[in-house]
This record gives sequence, C-alpha cells and structure tokens, in this order.
Amino acid sequence: MKGDRVEIVVDTHDGSRTYEIVATRAGRRVEVTIGRGVVEVAEVTRTGTPVRTARFMASRLLALVEHPAPRPPEPGEE
Repeated sequence: MKGDRVEIVVDTHDGSRTYEIVATRAGRRVEVTIGRGVVEVAEVTRTGTPVRTARFMASRLLALVEHPAPRPPEPGEE
C-alpha cells in the first residue's frame, strides 16, 4: 500500500549506513525476502512486477524495520 516503507541499516567497516525503500504509488507494496544469506527488499506493483529492488548481505545487516502505512479504522473500531 502507498506509504509502506522499510528501513535497512547495514554495517560498513567505518560505521553504518541507512537505506529506505518506500511504496511510492497507490497499489504498490514493499516485500522482504530472506534466503541464502541475502536479504532482498523490493517495491512491487499489484501484479507482482518489481519496480525497485535492493539486496544486502544478511551478515552485514544490523536492523530491518518495516513501517506499514497508517490504515483507516475498520467499521466498529475506535
């Protein structure tokens, strides 16, 4: 959903570096895939086509924080 974002903090030998992937348009979402020592964060369309992809070595990852977009309350919730 537009506004979803993922923050990634990666260890560099002289400090750390922060990256951010954001779902920039309506209908897009951010997906995180972890496998074989690699973390992949991708902004994808409704059909699953990747628009933007970032890959990081899992051993270098310090933090991966998912920030979902604010959702309107469901009917009956307050």
